[in-house]
Amino acid sequence: MTSGAAAGAAGQAGPAGAVGKVSLFRNARIVTPVDTGRPSAGAAQGRVASWDKGALLCREGRIVTAGDEAAVLGALGAEGRREIVEEHDCGGRCMIPGFVDAHTHLCFLSPREREFAARLEGADYLQILAAGGGILSSVSSVRAASEDALCEATLRRARSALGMGTTTMEIKSGYGLSLEAELKQLRAIRRVAREIPLAVVPTVLAAHAVPPEMRGRPEEYVQTAIQVTRAAAREGLARFADVFCEHGVFTVEQARRILEAAKDCGLGVRLHADELSDGGGAALASELHAASADHLLAASDDGLDALARAGVVAVLLPITAFSMRKPFARARAMVQHEVPVALATDCNPGSSCVESMPFAFGLSVLQMGLTVPEALVGATLNGAYALGLGAQAGSLTPGKRADFLLLDGETPAILAFRTGLSPVAEVYAGGRRVHPEAS
Repeated sequence: MTSGAAAGAAGQAGPAGAVGKVSLFRNARIVTPVDTGRPSAGAAQGRVASWDKGALLCREGRIVTAGDEAAVLGALGAEGRREIVEEHDCGGRCMIPGFVDAHTHLCFLSPREREFAARLEGADYLQILAAGGGILSSVSSVRAASEDALCEATLRRARSALGMGTTTMEIKSGYGLSLEAELKQLRAIRRVAREIPLAVVPTVLAAHAVPPEMRGRPEEYVQTAIQVTRAAAREGLARFADVFCEHGVFTVEQARRILEAAKDCGLGVRLHADELSDGGGAALASELHAASADHLLAASDDGLDALARAGVVAVLLPITAFSMRKPFARARAMVQHEVPVALATDCNPGSSCVESMPFAFGLSVLQMGLTVPEALVGATLNGAYALGLGAQAGSLTPGKRADFLLLDGETPAILAFRTGLSPVAEVYAGGRRVHPEAS
């Protein structure tokens, strides 16, 4: 952990001559990842800057500077102080960047509680899927739902996530598995993005499973998935494409074809990789220079080395492992292999029906072996890079959006110390308080 002037970019002033509304947040214990312009890996995974009595200055929703309060005020001078429209005393609370949840399936209609109970009694996921449950049971409800109903359900969960500190979120499709239904999901996601002060990154996941009407004909469905992916790109409904690359779902070769088609359309690519078995997903993510490889519970050392060489972010989903009572991903080994690690909720209707980034943070520290600074980088900066938003979010760096949290505690350790609860007291997006809303 660094502090004061040694913190580098996190304490530098932004461009001079900017105009617009100026807000000052003072008397905060600031802790922020140090952004070097790329995902943080190895020793850099835990590199943060901190000020025990810090201040953050923002103009028109963008950070101008963050650092030691006396230095920030001194640099402002009397004339600069007169420009301040709003001044907030943070009461000595810890200030961190807003969470970046880089992997969610938030757009669904109903949770699958009965499936959860079946898993508790011994059924495994692939057995449930083969019997028409799992993803396929959500497909029926999403196909039958109106766009309005999907938007309303997704918005409700997004608001809950925002209240627990998520200010940037990826949301996938994947419960339509047809051209019409997948685009319906993506349109609902677009509407959610317009109705909530949360930055939303949409991902088309047409290759989440083979739909029931094409059971036993995965090759035929691959062509449909490519068609859906191209349509999503053409209509501007997605920024990324994803594939569930796993034995019994989509093979490495099938995933490669879908993701290469996505790249040809100008989409970024990511994939569900090596969740249930070491099937070569991490190697494929590296080959394609994917933005991220997600899950990775079964990834081998060779797979981790490949990710490190390619600079692919490993998005780890501890709540899913917790819910499914599986061994957690080897976060400590990933740090040692210099793979950049991000954290996400995987909020979905079956295996992780939770939208709480504080819970993911706590599990990563208490069950996966990350240090508190490493978890902070994973829950903010590396998640932003996994979504192609490293220049916009994930740290309290000049020029980035003023998305930050005030915690009911003095350090980010409170997030692990109070695992299962949310110690997020206030949420700011673009310099404006969005939770709790002003009365």
